[in-house]
Amino acid sequence: MADNVYGRELTGDEIAAGVHRDFVGGLWDEVGRLQFDYLRKRGLTPAHRLLDVGCGALRGGVHFVRYLDPGHYFGLDVNASLLAAGQRELAAAGLGERDAHLVADDGFRAARFGVDFDAAIAVSLFTHLTMNSIVRCLTEVGRTLAAGARLHASYFEAPAAAWLAPLAHAPGEIVTHCDRDPFHYAFDELRMLAGLAGLQAERIGDWGHPRGQRMAAFFRP
Repeated sequence: MADNVYGRELTGDEIAAGVHRDFVGGLWDEVGRLQFDYLRKRGLTPAHRLLDVGCGALRGGVHFVRYLDPGHYFGLDVNASLLAAGQRELAAAGLGERDAHLVADDGFRAARFGVDFDAAIAVSLFTHLTMNSIVRCLTEVGRTLAAGARLHASYFEAPAAAWLAPLAHAPGEIVTHCDRDPFHYAFDELRMLAGLAGLQAERIGDWGHPRGQRMAAFFRP
């Protein structure tokens, strides 16, 4: 999308009609399952406490809540109406009693949950954030990562730092930009931002995203 509209609050009628599924980028079943499978393959267990940053309407959260022990899913998003839609998705899936923790916050303040996390994920979040916002996210989330825990974050990858020209990403042909949403970043830029937040970064690369997003992992030294 050319402009980040995720701050717009959805109405109750829109949520009832399922508008939230397209509002967060569509591919509801495909991307929801993809992120779940990704973390499962990297050691996520039901006993882990998972932080889902920019969880939206729980496209991935429904899968995680079903798998994790009750009370072990924590979702953070700027948009309260999307969290309400997520609660509706959980109820429809018969998961409303599994004690998912959802908080609306405009500053990535994961410490509000009062726990340390064994794993964290942010899918299609950095693609809409400026560098300063990424630093804030990494700093706030980094403070809550348990020893050995990682934040896995997807992003649109540029071939080099300060890549000023627009980029089309395959598959999906999403066009990204250096200085407006949706953004692209070279991994070296993300590694630099991680350093500012006191974290280290690892490039994971291709993880099967249907619109060509790549993955990176961030962790405390």
